[in-house]
Amino acid sequence: MSILSIENLSKQYGPVRALKSVSFTVPKGTVFGILGPNGSGKTTLLGIVTDILKASSGQYKWHGDLDMADQRKKIGTLLETPNFYHYLSAIDNLKIAAEIKQRGKDDIRKVLELVNLWQRKDSKFSTYSLGMKQRLAIASTLLGDPDILVFDEPTNGLDPAGIAEIRELMKKLHQQGKTIIMASHILDEVEKVCTHVAIIQKGDLKTVGTVKDIMSSPGGKTTTAVLIEIASDNNILLQQTVQQISGIVNIELSGDELHITCSESISAAQINRFCFDKEIVLTKLNVKRKSLETTFLEITGNQSDK
Repeated sequence: MSILSIENLSKQYGPVRALKSVSFTVPKGTVFGILGPNGSGKTTLLGIVTDILKASSGQYKWHGDLDMADQRKKIGTLLETPNFYHYLSAIDNLKIAAEIKQRGKDDIRKVLELVNLWQRKDSKFSTYSLGMKQRLAIASTLLGDPDILVFDEPTNGLDPAGIAEIRELMKKLHQQGKTIIMASHILDEVEKVCTHVAIIQKGDLKTVGTVKDIMSSPGGKTTTAVLIEIASDNNILLQQTVQQISGIVNIELSGDELHITCSESISAAQINRFCFDKEIVLTKLNVKRKSLETTFLEITGNQSDK
């Protein structure tokens, strides 16, 4: 079942085309990452589907409905830096947020416990760390128990401990059945948290699908998710030998070792046996899973969109 469907969505600022006929769907119960270099159009896309910005063309539907006003109560959003009163406590700030939303006043204790801030409920917002401030902002989005959460760069500016806190919170919310849509440029976090991803570059949708499928076949190309590092006393001869193995996609000489990209049907043991049969003894054999970062750079190149 689709929670959000986007159809040929475009946005233009004068001569700048921020989005170019983007289309995809977000399945229910997923953690859907919108990934792209800085300036790629991620924030613009989220702004449009949350009714903050107007599209130049195209349309989107939440639960198949074009009426955003009817859907707004089912969606919790965090698109900007948390904006709370610094001299008020967490409870008082959430009371104000609930009053503005006209829902969720009875949820305050529950959401503070969920984001692990109940023990600091009476502390002033000004005494919170960046990670705590971000968790309070997420607590605010949970008021009224929305089915869908939309976050723009939820770990932006946080230290490793803060990032880990938000990551575990996202996993917990997903386990509770929430559908989460998040824009991010932090590839490692997307890989650890998201089930699905759409990669956008310069307003173009480059690929969309499950994280596993995209890492296996980025951009629809026949690639693999397996990287193997090998070495021997004669890497030139080793390279010539390994090229004979069916299923090897690419071989690169990097320093004193070879980096092999191969299909998942090829095992390290097969490579080791093939080389041994050719009287080549491997001095190194290391299997690495292809990362989302590697796939992302294959699709977009190592460039910002700004």
